[in-house]
Amino acid sequence: MVIYLTGSPTRKGEDHFTSDNGLLQEVLSDLPKDPVVLLVSADPDNDAYNASVYTSMCACFVRSGIKAKSYDMLKRSNCDKAEQLVLGADFVVLCGGHVPTQNKFFEEIGLRKIMESYDGVVMGCSAGAMNCADIVYSHPELPGESVDPSYRRILRGLGLTDISLVPHYEDVRHAILDGKRLFEDIIFQDSYQRKFYTFRDGGYVVIRDSRPELRGEAWEISRGGMHKICEENQKYTFMNAIFVSPHFPQTYSHFCRGLKANGVNVFGIADTPYENLSEELRSSLTEYYRVDDLEDYKQVYKAVAYFAYKYGKIDWIESNNEYWLEQDAALRTDFNVTTGIHSDRIKSIKEKSEMKKYYALGNIPTARQIKAAEGLDAVKKFASLTGYPIIAKPDNGVGAEGTFKMNSDAELEAFFAEHPSNYQLFVVEEFITGELTSYDAIFNSKGEPIFENNCIFPTPIMDIVHDDLDNCYYAEKKVPAKLSEIGRRTVNAFGIVSRFVHLEFFRLDRDREGLGKKGDYVGLEVNMRPAGGYTPDMMNFAHSTDVFQIWADMVAFDKRVKDEGEQFYCAYASRRDRHSYVHSEEEILQKYGEFIAMHDRMPKALSSALGDMVYMAKFSNKKQINEFFKFVTAKNK
Repeated sequence: MVIYLTGSPTRKGEDHFTSDNGLLQEVLSDLPKDPVVLLVSADPDNDAYNASVYTSMCACFVRSGIKAKSYDMLKRSNCDKAEQLVLGADFVVLCGGHVPTQNKFFEEIGLRKIMESYDGVVMGCSAGAMNCADIVYSHPELPGESVDPSYRRILRGLGLTDISLVPHYEDVRHAILDGKRLFEDIIFQDSYQRKFYTFRDGGYVVIRDSRPELRGEAWEISRGGMHKICEENQKYTFMNAIFVSPHFPQTYSHFCRGLKANGVNVFGIADTPYENLSEELRSSLTEYYRVDDLEDYKQVYKAVAYFAYKYGKIDWIESNNEYWLEQDAALRTDFNVTTGIHSDRIKSIKEKSEMKKYYALGNIPTARQIKAAEGLDAVKKFASLTGYPIIAKPDNGVGAEGTFKMNSDAELEAFFAEHPSNYQLFVVEEFITGELTSYDAIFNSKGEPIFENNCIFPTPIMDIVHDDLDNCYYAEKKVPAKLSEIGRRTVNAFGIVSRFVHLEFFRLDRDREGLGKKGDYVGLEVNMRPAGGYTPDMMNFAHSTDVFQIWADMVAFDKRVKDEGEQFYCAYASRRDRHSYVHSEEEILQKYGEFIAMHDRMPKALSSALGDMVYMAKFSNKKQINEFFKFVTAKNK
C-alpha cells in the first residue's frame, strides 16, 4: 500500500494536481494504467455535497492526466458494499470535510478493518488525511467546538500512520475560533502531549514500504511551539533512529548530523554527561539518555524502551562501532527493528571461523584456517600442510590485538603453553604475503553500493601494534574494478544490506596455489561497520564528499544524495608520543600546509594501532605520498 496525506493535492487557485514537490509525477508513477477510482465521502448523508465533491474531483483527475477506468463514491446509500468497493479499487481517495463526521462513518462501515486487506494507493485529503492516523487529532474546527466539553479531540482512526496533520496551513495559521487563536491557544497547548505537522496545500506526506517522507515547505508543532522542518522541493523523513555511543570516536557525531539534516529523530545513548557532548552532537540529537554503563544491557534496553514509549516505533538502531555490534543486534532483535543485523546473524560477521562459511558461499578465496580448540597436534598437522609462519588470532576480535605470528613447531607449542585456559578462543590461519587493502562501501537495502573506497596499508596492522611502529596508509583515488567486484560479491555472500562496510583483502604478491595469481584479491576478514579512527574523514578528503551524509542518506532515503568532487590520494601518517622525531609539528605544517586536510590527536582507546598524533594530507600525485610518510615519521637516532 502507498499512502498520500495531503491537505489538498491542488495549489490555491489551481484545478488540477500540482506538480510542485513532485506530487503529480509521483502519484502517476504509483497508479496502474486506467485505475479504478473510489472516492470516500466525509459527509455520507449529504447528497448535494457528495454530488458536488464527486463532480469536482472527477474533473480534477481528468485535468491532471489521470485517466480512470471508472469512478465511484462510497457514501451512505452504498455503504453495504463498502468492502467490495474498497478492495476493488486501485485508488482510494478519502475526501475532505468534517473530521468527526467522517470518522464516525469510517467506524460504522468498519473501514479500518477493510483497509487491512487493501493493497493499492490511498490518498487522504484534509479530513481524510487526518483520519488515516491511528490516533486522530481532531482539532476544533466549527464554532462552539473549542468550548464544548463533550467535543472529542482524540479519535481512533484507520491506523495507516502515526502522523497527525493540521492541514491547510495558509488558511488556518491565523484563524480565530470561539475568540481563541487556533494555533497559539488551542493546537500549541495540545502539542505538549503529541506532535503535529502542518504544510501548505500541495505539500504532502508519502508513505511507501512503511517509510514516510514529507515533501515541501512544512512545520513541526510540538512542545507548545512550531518550527520549520522542510523547504519547497525538499524532503523530510519521519524516522526514529537510536545512535549508541555517538560521541566516540568524536567524528561519529557527523553521522547524527547527517540524520538530523534528513529529518530523522536522532536519539543518543551513551555513558558520558550531556554537557561533555560536542555542540554539533547536542544540536543533532532530539533527546539524549545517559546510562551509567554501556556494557550493562539492562540499562541500555531501558533507554531504548523509554524512547520507544515516548516517540513510537524505533526504525533504526546503530553504533557503527565494532565493539557494540552484538549489543546493537540484541537491541534490534528485542525491539523488532528490522533495519539491521539481528542476533541470529551476528556470529557470521563477528567470528572469523563463521566468516569462512560465507566466503565459501561467495566463492571468495581466503586463507586456510583451523580452530585452536582442535588441539596442539591438529594445529601442528595443519601447519605441516600450509607451512610456517602461521597466525593465531581471537575468533571474536578486532584489529591486531591478541594476534600472534609463529614460525616453528617450538613457537606453536609455546603459544599453547602460554594460553592453557583460553587457546580455544583462537583460530589459526596460514600466513599470506601481499599488499593489505580495504574495500570500504555503503550499501543500500537492495545490496547495491552507493559509495566505494579503497585504502592501501603498506605495513600490516599486526606489525604496527607488535613492533610499536608508526602507522602510514592512504586512500586511493579510484577503486580497482577487480576489488570492487570481489567486494560486492563478498557483501552479497554475507547477505548484508543497508550498511557501511570495511572489508580487508590481501592483494597477492605472488601466485599461490588454491588462492590465485599475483595481483588477485584474497579475503582476510569482514567488518560490517566503517573503518576505524579517522579513516571515514580520509574518504571525504580523497573523494571531496561526505560519507557521514551519504550513510545518513542511505538510512533516510535508501539512496545517495551527496555527490563527489575532485579526486585525490589521501595519506595518513601517525606519530607516537614516546618517540623523538626529526621534524616538529610546525615544520610539518610549514612544508605541507597547503596539502594538510586534518591533524589531530587520536583517542587513547585507538592509539595502539592508529598512533597518538595524526596528520592527513591529500595529493594529486601518488609519488608525493612516500615523501610525506618519510618526512612525518623520520626519527632521531
